[in-house]
Amino acid sequence: MFIQRKSLIYSAVCGLLLTAAFPKWGLGFLAWLALVPFGLAARTLKPGESFRFGFAAGLVHYLSLLYWLVPTMRIYGHLPALLAVVILFSFCCFLALFFGAVGWSFSRLGRTPLLAALWFPVIWVAAEYTRTFLFSGFPWALLGHSQYERLALIQLADLAGVYGLSFIVAGVNFGVVLLVAAACRLRWHGSVVSRRLATGAGAVLILVTGAVILYGQTRLQQIDRSQATADTMKVAAIQGNIDQALKWDDAFKAETIETYNRLSAGIADQRPDLVVWPETAAPFYFMVEEAPTLRILSAIRGGTSSFLIGSPSVLKRADDYEFYNSAWLIDPNGKPQGKYDKAHLVPFGEYTPFKKWLPFLGKIVEQVGDFVPGPKGRVIGWNGHKLGVQICYEIIFPDLARAQVRNGADLLVNITNDAWYGRTSGPYQHFSMVVFRAVENRRALVRAANTGISGFVDSAGRITRSTGLYEEAAVVQKLPLLKTRTVYTRCGDLFAKACLFTTVAGIISAWLLPKIRARRQ
Repeated sequence: MFIQRKSLIYSAVCGLLLTAAFPKWGLGFLAWLALVPFGLAARTLKPGESFRFGFAAGLVHYLSLLYWLVPTMRIYGHLPALLAVVILFSFCCFLALFFGAVGWSFSRLGRTPLLAALWFPVIWVAAEYTRTFLFSGFPWALLGHSQYERLALIQLADLAGVYGLSFIVAGVNFGVVLLVAAACRLRWHGSVVSRRLATGAGAVLILVTGAVILYGQTRLQQIDRSQATADTMKVAAIQGNIDQALKWDDAFKAETIETYNRLSAGIADQRPDLVVWPETAAPFYFMVEEAPTLRILSAIRGGTSSFLIGSPSVLKRADDYEFYNSAWLIDPNGKPQGKYDKAHLVPFGEYTPFKKWLPFLGKIVEQVGDFVPGPKGRVIGWNGHKLGVQICYEIIFPDLARAQVRNGADLLVNITNDAWYGRTSGPYQHFSMVVFRAVENRRALVRAANTGISGFVDSAGRITRSTGLYEEAAVVQKLPLLKTRTVYTRCGDLFAKACLFTTVAGIISAWLLPKIRARRQ
């Protein structure tokens, strides 16, 4: 049997509790308990059984977390409902393999209660970090992301990134497992879970979590003082609320441009330094298609603001054309000052992987050819400052923002078009991850989204203002421009890499040591 009925119930509870910790549910406190069923079940399972349990828990979690992919594929990819469900199920099976790998590795390495307590958070972070880069990567809704509203806790991200917080949350989960096992006199692979061990583990976790909170409160005070004396930039985020079904219709192109021009003119009296339009707010080839380009440039000229405008762009090569998903910086005179081309593209959304070998595969976005990725870490110079732009889901990849800050960015900008997700949990999940890019690098962030959520995040990770979904909005705020470089900015994912290296070394040792002992005997 694939998995016992009791274990199946445990895995389903684990997956659903974990999903409930993320937006829209947003019950972040559940993340501290969601993995307890995982730990309680693993105490008696063999490696293969533990893999299957983890896989089932991961499958339940990702199906309930990413359900919004089905309406996205149906409405905008024009796929039959059954095929959309099959694709979602297949993708969630792939993601569930990481949960299964946690279960298998944990069962191999955590043979005693003490070893289990030491290994569990390390293995968890190793799996999350692998998910960040393997096969293009998909670090969506990592365990630490569930705590995005807890300011004191998330300050740890400027040391170890979101993975540091995932480590703490996973560790607390396992501390609860030991306390429950000791109270109920449960055994761990034949070993007794002593109350002394459980109490000691609980005390250590309380001390560590307390130290993290103390660090967070101290850093909050330091960052607030720095923000109070830092240079500022007045930034506007424009949310046009353009219907995705009409966005690329030529008949509505002039209306779309007029909407963004009108909203931008409405906040001109506040004299923002920078006005940010969302991803592909200009639904044409900006600076190539003359008539719509002039409509935008003529509205910009004569004002005092520079504009950052999302638009596809095209570059003619000798024998072909290259298409980019871009953001153009335009000065108040209507002259281009720089351009950022999206570096991390969405598979099957912006390009078709394996197209050479699987020509029948296509993209959801069919208005342009496959996009070409731009260079990683590129920044746009502007008035003595540098802008680090991430387009759409680039913002979920920590290393992209870090590379831009290392290249001098003192303001992070995220432009996106979350209309694909409708009114599902997708836009809320996406927005929650933005907070960590600000904390990791201590850079304020502005986000402009087509239909929401747009808003601002300061260098401490506070969401200082946000808009609702499906409404026109033009919001303005002063943002601090810090220059400091954090430990995370300098060292990157060193902590997560150490967890991955330790896990791999542990698994190799667990495989080799019995063989070495057998040969000696």
